[in-house]
Amino acid sequence: MTFSALTIFVLGLIAAVVLVIGLWAYATANRLDRLHVRSDQSWLALDAALSRRAAVVRAAAVDMSAEDARRFVKLADAAERADRQDRELAENRLSNALAAYGTTSLRPQLVAELADAEARVLIARRFHNDAVRDTLALRTRRLVRWLHLGGTAPLPQYFEITERTTAAAVPEGITVDTARTSARVVLLDRQNRVLLLRGHDPKIPDRQFWFTVGGGIERGEQIRAAAVREVAEETGLTIAPEDLRGPLWRRVAIFPFDGELIRSEELFFTTRTSGFTPVFKGHTELEQRAISGYRWCSADVIRELTKAGEPVYPLDLANLLAEAAIVADGTEDPEVRSIR
Repeated sequence: MTFSALTIFVLGLIAAVVLVIGLWAYATANRLDRLHVRSDQSWLALDAALSRRAAVVRAAAVDMSAEDARRFVKLADAAERADRQDRELAENRLSNALAAYGTTSLRPQLVAELADAEARVLIARRFHNDAVRDTLALRTRRLVRWLHLGGTAPLPQYFEITERTTAAAVPEGITVDTARTSARVVLLDRQNRVLLLRGHDPKIPDRQFWFTVGGGIERGEQIRAAAVREVAEETGLTIAPEDLRGPLWRRVAIFPFDGELIRSEELFFTTRTSGFTPVFKGHTELEQRAISGYRWCSADVIRELTKAGEPVYPLDLANLLAEAAIVADGTEDPEVRSIR
């Protein structure tokens, strides 16, 4: 039996299509597996952050009245022991109680630990929900469902938890005009120099200071996406989200700017790039008035700037650059730790 050229072409085309679909299905199944692993790991990290918060609440109960102590210990125990399906409700009960409770009766160290524990829960929840979103986006595609590429793994679930509307770490008697979360990026060149921007408070133009690239996270925006956007807006550099390592540091600062008192929770990423000349095209009108220059700075240069009376933020950046370089050259995101 002989085959015509058309038959051979059709058979070859069918074989090519089957091969392409097979390769796509194999790659998609592997990607789904990695996403499920990421979702599982992010849940474990969130679970650890929630457990740490419960432990800090129990420690803080020592400084509370007997009635409040019993209430908070009961809420913390219930949240930590709840099953997965009841955990969200139990944790939100604890969150609401903490948000309504004044911290004036607690020792400053416990106030700081409680604020840090709540911030870690917030960070872990955001990363978990990011992982869930990415997994569901791929898992629920029509072709993925038809071919059962997700196997029998259960669909991951979002975890929503009440966030404070006021900052736990704001000292008594201080009124904050604006509270925000910021994504900042330690951009390192091949010589371990960091790109810093020079600026000033528009109300105090003669007082200069230096700071890393970054800015506030917009409503509904993910932390990593905000970091990528801020780098593009403030420097003109386009980076891929997966090239960012972190966040590796968390910094909470309260400072005046343009006539307002701002509380900023800053989360720092890092990445490696070649030296380049920033292009300031995405600055807002306020940023155009406040930012006056840039410089690639080594640790020694940062110390010289500080000694000359021009502060550099974060305050210990000169000593932190070596850590940022190690993280930037690695492949894993580190555990977030607090800095000044």
